Amino acid sequence: MANKGLISLDELVGQIGDGAMLAVPPDYSGVAMAATVSLIRRGVRRLHLVAVPTSGLQAEWLIGGGCVSTLEAAAITLGEFGPAPCFAEGIRAGAFVMKDSTCPAVHAALQAAEKGVPFMPLRGLIGSDILKHRHDWQVIDNPFSAQDPIVLLPAIKPDFALFHALLGDRHGNVWIGRRRELMTMAHAAAASLVTVERIYDGDLLADETMAAGCLPGLYVQSLAHVPRGAWPLGFADEYALDADEVRRYLQRARSPDGFRSYIADWDRPGSHDVVAAE
Repeated sequence: MANKGLISLDELVGQIGDGAMLAVPPDYSGVAMAATVSLIRRGVRRLHLVAVPTSGLQAEWLIGGGCVSTLEAAAITLGEFGPAPCFAEGIRAGAFVMKDSTCPAVHAALQAAEKGVPFMPLRGLIGSDILKHRHDWQVIDNPFSAQDPIVLLPAIKPDFALFHALLGDRHGNVWIGRRRELMTMAHAAAASLVTVERIYDGDLLADETMAAGCLPGLYVQSLAHVPRGAWPLGFADEYALDADEVRRYLQRARSPDGFRSYIADWDRPGSHDVVAAE
């Protein structure tokens, strides 16, 4: 992506087609909420959504928007705000396939794709009921030690990783700091689509103080400058969770019409600060 410049938010999410496998991070890691609304408004369908390893408002909105046909996650939660209404109704109605997982299992399966191997062994699932519901997971005897069962998890190979980061530069490099799950997502995915709060003036990889927390542009297919792109979720030290906005959503989302009107009306603070690709 060297010196290719930035693209608009709509151009970025326009690359995610129907039926894509999309990996997204947990609420604390940098969730591309503005991109999520753009996806819903575009009417994308049949996503295989992989939460790495959990999700909240992002999965809730994509489910409410009819975008998800398969959901793979360790949990979907809105925390102190209570149950996620569209997720709960989708489970009751069988609106999507739910592939229950665990946090270590999601990470291990992505690491298999990251390393270019077809599966990853994991021991901690032995003895749990989740194995009864995941027929794609296999329990075998450890070939190096008899009577020692181990679970094999097939690699998760997303078509896209989608997330929000603090800084990006015009070479496509993205600063993710200590959020290493974003690095795993980007390595495992065929392409990464990233929205950023600010544009870094220079080359992040050439800066000794920034390079260690940087995802190289080699793994970033497209980058868009989207200030407050994680709102209404909080993001790092930039802004806090907007609890009032989440409550407003929950009030509106009590009916399908209310959900649709909320998404139609949604407009993040600062959305008009960047009016075109730079």
